[in-house]
Amino acid sequence: MRNMFSLSGKTILVTGSCGLVGKEICKALPEFGANVIATDVDDAKGKELEETVKGVRYSHLDITAPEQVKSAMSSMDQIDGVVNTAYPRNKNYGNNFEQVAYKDWVENVTMHLGGYYLVCREAILNMLDANTIGSVVNFGSIYGIQAPDFRVYEGLDMTSPIEYSAIKAGVINFTRYIASYFGGDGIRANVISPGGIYNGQPSSFVEEYESRVPLDRMAETEDIIGTVVYLLSEASSYVTGENIVVDGGWTIK
Repeated sequence: MRNMFSLSGKTILVTGSCGLVGKEICKALPEFGANVIATDVDDAKGKELEETVKGVRYSHLDITAPEQVKSAMSSMDQIDGVVNTAYPRNKNYGNNFEQVAYKDWVENVTMHLGGYYLVCREAILNMLDANTIGSVVNFGSIYGIQAPDFRVYEGLDMTSPIEYSAIKAGVINFTRYIASYFGGDGIRANVISPGGIYNGQPSSFVEEYESRVPLDRMAETEDIIGTVVYLLSEASSYVTGENIVVDGGWTIK
């Protein structure tokens, strides 16, 4: 039986490739045969990724800049898959609800959700021009399908911003729209919605969070890789418009 999870010969574009999740995706995909175009705005980290991981080529890309996105996508001969992990936000992002100014709300939603739209639009146009049977993978969140449990943030100088929930809910239904609209062209689109990923958070937060997870732990970046490979490969050839939750069971309670 052929390896249904092989990405051999496929070119996969990853946004946010210098971030926590994006970096690990870029490191993992070449192991399955993919050629990876890693994109970000942090050129120093991007070049380091290119130099240390075989099969990865770095390209500067600000997903919030329409002309830059259009130029980047139109210059690529082949795009078989897109993985959107980028997390653009302004300097005021992360405030409590009462402190979120309307201007910041609009800017952050436009940057993040709008950026995903720009990348998907131009990448799909590339796929259509090349008659490519492509796959789009957008990153959502458990907070795109349910409200945060704010008890895990009590006593801490951190929260889950209102913009984040709106953005990730938008990503999920926006992706379903793409899946329906371009299904006849053979282009699939799906969402991965992770639960909390460990990234050095305060121990009190980790303890509170893990106490609500049936698997008793936060996610590690490695926990997400298998789902990404699945959605980019032939193994998921009849899967589109889905929101796959990878959360250790958080949302079943």
